[in-house]
Amino acid sequence: MPDFSISALDISILIIYVLGTRIIFGLYVIKKYKKSSSENYFLAGRNLTWPIIGLSFYVSNMSGSTFIGLPGSGYNDGIAVYNYEWIPAVILILFVIFILPSYLKAKVYTAPGFLEKRFDSRSKLAFSGFLLFANIFIDAASALYAGGMVLKVLFPEIPLWQTSFLIAFIAGIYIYYGGLDAVVLNDVVQAIMIFIGGLVIAILTYDKIPSWESVVNNSSPNALSLIRSPSDEIMPWPGIISGVLIVGLYFWCTNQFVIQRALGAKSLDHGRWGSLFAGFLKLPNLFILVLPGVMAVSLYPDLERPDMVFPALAFDLLPVGLRGLMLAALAAAIISSLESIYNSASTLFTMDFIKHFKPELEDLTLVKIGKTSTLAFMILSALWAPQIQYFPTLWQYLQSILSYVTPPVVAVFVIGIFWEKATGSAAFYTLVFGVTIGIVGWIANEILGLSEIQYLYASGIMFVLSVCIMVFFSHVKVEGVSGKELVWHKKYWIDETSTLKNGSLFSNYRVLALLLLFITSVIVVWWN
Repeated sequence: MPDFSISALDISILIIYVLGTRIIFGLYVIKKYKKSSSENYFLAGRNLTWPIIGLSFYVSNMSGSTFIGLPGSGYNDGIAVYNYEWIPAVILILFVIFILPSYLKAKVYTAPGFLEKRFDSRSKLAFSGFLLFANIFIDAASALYAGGMVLKVLFPEIPLWQTSFLIAFIAGIYIYYGGLDAVVLNDVVQAIMIFIGGLVIAILTYDKIPSWESVVNNSSPNALSLIRSPSDEIMPWPGIISGVLIVGLYFWCTNQFVIQRALGAKSLDHGRWGSLFAGFLKLPNLFILVLPGVMAVSLYPDLERPDMVFPALAFDLLPVGLRGLMLAALAAAIISSLESIYNSASTLFTMDFIKHFKPELEDLTLVKIGKTSTLAFMILSALWAPQIQYFPTLWQYLQSILSYVTPPVVAVFVIGIFWEKATGSAAFYTLVFGVTIGIVGWIANEILGLSEIQYLYASGIMFVLSVCIMVFFSHVKVEGVSGKELVWHKKYWIDETSTLKNGSLFSNYRVLALLLLFITSVIVVWWN
């Protein structure tokens, strides 16, 4: 086992980096928006360009839950967890073709706001309430738990709940003053640090193992296979479609704390290029995060928890100083993701609930309410975070609960965008009944153990059930249909084709999408 003692130099670097970046960017944003409007605070003035969108997309997903969860899952289960990393490349292609144009056409602040324009306010409020719950008790709590685990390694005598509150406080205060603009500026720096830091640890891990054969011999027979048998307990191959794809569609296409960057895009082109850029950035995670976790099995066969593998590698392989910088990058990634989540939650609460029931409120009042709600969400997520330690791995906690509760959301968005006859009542009932059934199913199967169905299969069942609910109520309860202009039609593709012919090859998002799909296919086939 590595020595987890930390030097004064490492602690100094950690503190200076985390607080320094937030002070610098925070002061910049405060000066930039002295009288912040709701559009400036929640959507960065709708002026984000594609590199910032792509890097910020990447960092919003590369939270502590990913930084800790991917190596931990690689250590525990092999590379199958990488299916959650290449699938987003495919999903983001679908996102830029079919979904993002409708979002930007609707000119909304939030994903639930899109449901209001496509269906009605009931769907908006139901989905916004769901997202608030998910942002706080799933996304934010997971990021806090990951950060708490890292700090627990450094300071084992401090309880997890105290470290969770400290991290939440730093993130909450920063986003209180800065809004989305402050988030994305920090994300650009963190993306570079995460990528470089992960690459360094991956190279040093490979250098330390006796040989690749030792990794193979110390791993389970299918640890280095992406595609596994239908009976596999962790990643059955049909589950990639029935579960990973569905959860991914929710996360990358409807989860407010991710798509908020795309909603703030300068134009549709910038939103598309940035989203595809994020897809490219996801692909190296196999080499810089998942495989180091697999290789660590031959180095530390007796770790107390798989989620400790990344801190173990950082302390064992990096020298003093560089170790502090890596921990700083990890801490900043965790805090950056939290800042995104808190900003998302405050946007949902303010724009979907407060403005809905009090439309007469002025912009500055809405911004003040958004800032105050950030502090409340900070406390709630910190209170729940310590409960995650009772699950085998962080990644399992995340994916199991999402597999049950997100399929109804995906069904509503997919059918709403592609089927003109889908009604508002059908969308509302699908969200209410579907999510409720999903929560009951998760508790019954994953907590109480009343059934042994694999959660990725449960996701597929929930999706089919949700589609049936949506179609049933669209036919049974006949009513007028709104938002038909937001439904995708083949005519849009044909008209766009002639427009794209006039542009350069490298600015054509379809060419970039095909390149992304090709590279993804090569990686999946190679590691099959």
